[in-house]
Amino acid sequence: MILNERNLRKDLVMDVARRMMTAARTAPKGKGVDIIEMALVTDGDIERLSTKMRQLSEETGMKFLLRDADNLESADVVMIIGTMQQVQGLNCAHCGYNTCEAKPEYVPCAINSVDLGIAIGSACAMAADLRIDTRVMFSAGWAAQKLGMLGACKCVMAIPMSAGSKNPFFDRKPKEPVNNPG
Repeated sequence: MILNERNLRKDLVMDVARRMMTAARTAPKGKGVDIIEMALVTDGDIERLSTKMRQLSEETGMKFLLRDADNLESADVVMIIGTMQQVQGLNCAHCGYNTCEAKPEYVPCAINSVDLGIAIGSACAMAADLRIDTRVMFSAGWAAQKLGMLGACKCVMAIPMSAGSKNPFFDRKPKEPVNNPG
């Protein structure tokens, strides 16, 4: 039997994506409270995500969403990762309020955001160790959040993955030329 890498590539990336989820799950969490949620987006749902990004660009005028939507379509799989919002009761004031009780409900607990960042870092480190190209995207995470892909998560990020000869998530060009008046 001959197994050509070109025919296995998507399966290989999916295997790394699963390992990335494990790395994110086992990353340290504030007070040991795990409120991280994750999922893998594949095939037609990647297209759904990029379509939502284009819609958000039209609604907001943010042109980088168009570039990122194109980038997303080059991904073999997209990991979405987010955090539920749960005050940790530390009264650390990192959110800008002196106590957790004083913090308005719409303001995220800073510890939740830190936990998400650590989990993302662990996931991306795993991808780098296994030589998979990635990029952390607020834009695709925002679209996933708007689509409810991670339920009630309030802060969602996305990590598209690829295993081609060139990383499609870097050396990115803006969708419209920038006018330089000088």
